[in-house]
This record gives sequence, structure tokens and C-alpha cells, in this order.
Amino acid sequence: MSPFALERWQAFFADFGQFANGFLYTLEISIGALLLAMLLGVIFGSLSATRNKILRGISRVYVEVYQNTPLLIQFVVVYYGFPLLNKDLVISAFWTAIICVGLYHGAYIAEVIRSGIEGVPKGQTEAAESQGFTYGDTMRLIILPQAIRMIYPPLTNQVVNLIKNTSTVAIISGADLMFTAKSWSSMNVNYIPAFVGVGVLYFVLCFPLATLARRMEEKNKNAYSVG
Repeated sequence: MSPFALERWQAFFADFGQFANGFLYTLEISIGALLLAMLLGVIFGSLSATRNKILRGISRVYVEVYQNTPLLIQFVVVYYGFPLLNKDLVISAFWTAIICVGLYHGAYIAEVIRSGIEGVPKGQTEAAESQGFTYGDTMRLIILPQAIRMIYPPLTNQVVNLIKNTSTVAIISGADLMFTAKSWSSMNVNYIPAFVGVGVLYFVLCFPLATLARRMEEKNKNAYSVG
């Protein structure tokens, strides 16, 4: 039977509920990981712009470790390695995905935020300090609001990458889209509809964000060219 035969696609749509559950699981992981990544990105991105060498060093270590090690290894260490150290350190596949993907992309978002902060004129920071603002208040009230417009496009691209990287949870049998496609296609010996269908579902999640990033980038370019 041809891999594109109608019967194969009918079987896929008959079991589409499994893929819908995988879609929701992927969406939940993406939201949880994004919240963690944004929190870490803001914290370490702000630390990387401080004058304190120790805080900058801590931020640099975090960024370099997570940017230069594969996400798959981080999954294996957290999911399989932690229980070997302590039997009480057993983390579910769902929370392992949120932690690992969040930590991984937090490092990239920290770099995006650092570049945005550095794009704001230093005179803004000096003026805030002269008015008695603390470093935290300066970042929260003055610098970050100005940096947001510059970092929106690369930040949105990171969100797209984060969603795609949630597929890594399949290595520890998390019930995401990719694992659903692998298990269903193996049981039914029906691969093309499963992976094409999952590709479409990922596209549905990622394409609007990628389009938004391009539009914001074009808007920023036009704004700078006019200025």
C-alpha cells in the first residue's frame, strides 16, 4: 500500500484524538517552559549588564553552560541522573521538560535581553543613578521598558525555537506530539500521515509567532530609518 494511500490517512484521522492530546501536552509544556525561560532571561540578562564582576560572572557561566551543551543531555541528566543521586529526586517527564527547556532557552533569552539593555544609551542609567534609583529600579522602570521594543523580534524567534524544542521530551517518553507520532506510527506501521500531521500541528503553533516576529522586525527597521 502506498504511504499516501487514503486508507492510511483515514486511520490517522480516526485516532486524531491522541494527536490532539499530544498537541495540548506540547502547548502546556511550552507555556510552562516559556514562563521559566522569561524569568531566568530577565534575571540573568539584567545581571549580565551590571557593573558587579561577580554577578556578571555568574550570568556568564549560566549562559555558556546551557548554550554549549545539548538539550538532550540535559534531559538525560535531570530525568535519569538525579534519581541515581537521590531516590527522592524523581521528576515526571512533564516537569522535566519544563525545567530543561526553560533553563536552556532562559540562557538564550538572557542574551537577547542583555543586547537590548546594551542598546539603551548609558546616559539613561547614569541619569537614574543620579536621581537615587537602585539598580533593580533602574532596570525595571527605565531600561527594560525601552529595551523591549528592540528585543521583541529576536525574543519571538526564541519562543518559536522553544516550542519546537519541546519535542525533545519524546526521548523520555513524554506524551507530546513527537512521542505520539513515534508510538502511533510504530504500532500502526503508518509513518507518513503521523509525521506530516504532527508537522502541520507544529506549524499551527509556530507560524503565527514567526510571522509576528518578521512584522515587528520590519516595523522596527522602518521606525529607525524614519528616525
